[in-house]
Amino acid sequence: MLSKRVISQPPRKPIMLFTNSITYWRTGKRRFQKVLCIRDSILRQKMAVDADTLKRELKKILTEILSYGSKDRAETDGSSGVLMKAIDEANRIINCLRELEPETGILSPSPEKVDVPKEFICTLSKKIMIEPVIIASGQTYEKRYIKEWLKRERTCPISNQVLSHLSLTPNLLVDELITQWCIVNKFERPKSSEDIVTELFTDGIDSLLQRISSPSSVADQAQAAEELRRQTKRFANVRTFFVSQLHDSIKRLLTPLSAVDLNIELQENLVTTLFNLSIVEKNKTVIAETPLVIPLLTKSLKQGTAETRRNSAATLLSLSAIDSNRLIIGNSETLKALIGLIEEGGLFTTEAASAVFNICTVSENREKAISSGLIPVLTNKIKEGTNVAELLSLLALVSTHNRGVKEMNDLGFISDLLSILRKPSCPVTHENAAVIVFNMCDRNRDMSGRLSVLSEEENQHATFTKLAKQGSDRAVRKAEAILRWLKRHGTGKAPQRG
Repeated sequence: MLSKRVISQPPRKPIMLFTNSITYWRTGKRRFQKVLCIRDSILRQKMAVDADTLKRELKKILTEILSYGSKDRAETDGSSGVLMKAIDEANRIINCLRELEPETGILSPSPEKVDVPKEFICTLSKKIMIEPVIIASGQTYEKRYIKEWLKRERTCPISNQVLSHLSLTPNLLVDELITQWCIVNKFERPKSSEDIVTELFTDGIDSLLQRISSPSSVADQAQAAEELRRQTKRFANVRTFFVSQLHDSIKRLLTPLSAVDLNIELQENLVTTLFNLSIVEKNKTVIAETPLVIPLLTKSLKQGTAETRRNSAATLLSLSAIDSNRLIIGNSETLKALIGLIEEGGLFTTEAASAVFNICTVSENREKAISSGLIPVLTNKIKEGTNVAELLSLLALVSTHNRGVKEMNDLGFISDLLSILRKPSCPVTHENAAVIVFNMCDRNRDMSGRLSVLSEEENQHATFTKLAKQGSDRAVRKAEAILRWLKRHGTGKAPQRG
C-alpha cells in the first residue's frame, strides 16, 4: 500500500522570486526616473548656457548694426554688404532663440525682470523705442522725444553735432529687431502715443524749485532762479511739467517775493519765470487762482526793474486771455497799477494797455477802470501821439460807458478825434475814432450841441462823407449814421439815436 506524503506548507520560492522581481522593477523605475531627471537638468542647463551665449552674440551684433548709423552712411562707405550679413546673422540668432524657448521656458521671464538691450532704449525717453527714427547725425531716437528736442535744439543729443537738416527717417531695421526681441522675450512693447512729452528736460526742475523756496544761501537761490527762468523759456514741456506735476509749484515759486528786503534780480527772474509758465493755456487758470499771484504781480508792476514791471504786465495780459481770470484781476488793485504804467509810458504801454483791454471786455470792469482814472490817462497819451492805435482801441471799448463819454466830453476830446479822422491813417485807427465820435453823440444829453460841431466839420472837410466811401465796414456804418443825423439836424428835426 502506497503511503501518502503530507506536505505541510506550499513551496515559497516562486512567490519570493515574483516579489523580488516587483521590488527590483520598482527600484529600477525610480533609478530610471532619476536618471531622466538628471539628464533633463543637464539638457536644460546646456540649453540655458546656449541661450545665454546666443543672447551675448545677438547683443554684440546689434551693437555692430547700430554703429553703422543711417542707411546713407552704409551706402557711402561701401559697407552695405557687411551690414546685410550682420542683419542676417541677427535674424538667425533670433530664430535659434525662438526654437529654444518652448523647450526650456528660460527665455520667458516676466516683463518686469527682463533686461531690455540698451541699444533698444532711447537716450531721451530712457525707455524701449516704439517709433525709432534716424536723424541727420545717424543716431536713432524715439520719434516723439526727438521731435520735442528739435523744437528747441538743432543738435544731436548724443554727439552735440549740429544737424544739417531736421528730417526724421523711420529706422525700420531697428524697429523690426525690437519687434523680434519682444516676441522672443514675451515682452509687451508699448503702443505709440500722441500724448505730449512732458518729462523731457525735466530732470532737476523740482530741485531748482526747492533751492528757490527753501534756499541754503542767497547766492544759491539766485542761481537756481536764473536757471529755472532759462529752462522755462527754452522748453515747452518744462512749463507744462512745472505746473501739472509739482505740488504747490506756483506758491513755492512766488513765496520769496513776499520778503520785505526783496532782491530785485531775484524778483525779475521769478516774475519772468511766471510769465513763461503763463504761456501754456492749461496753466493760466491754475496760476490766476493761486492767491499769491495777482497781489504779487500788482506789487511788481509798481516796483522793480523795468524788465520786471514789463513782464508783470505781460503776465497779466497772458492770464487775462481766460474769461474767468478777467473777473479775478478786475476785483483787485491791479487795474489801477496797469493804468499807472500806461501813464508812465515807454516799454510798458503796449502790454499794460492790452491787459486793460482784455479785462474791460467784462462790462462790470469798465466802471472800475474808469473810476481808476483811465479816461484822462488815455486821452492825454493820444494827444501826445503815443501808441495812438492801441489806446484808441481801448478808448473805443470803454466809450460805451456813460461816465466815460461824459469825461471825454468834459475834456474836449472831440476835437482831437476829428483831427485824427482828417489825417491819413490806418483803417483801424479811423474806425475806432469814428466809433468814439458816434458814442459821444449817441450818449450825450446835449446831442444837438454836439451835432453842431460835427456839422461844421463836415461842411469844412467832408470828413464823414470821405469816411463813408473809403473806411472799413464798421467805420462806414458809423459815418453813414452820423451823416443821417446831420441831415435831420439840418432840417430842424430831432435826430434819431443809434
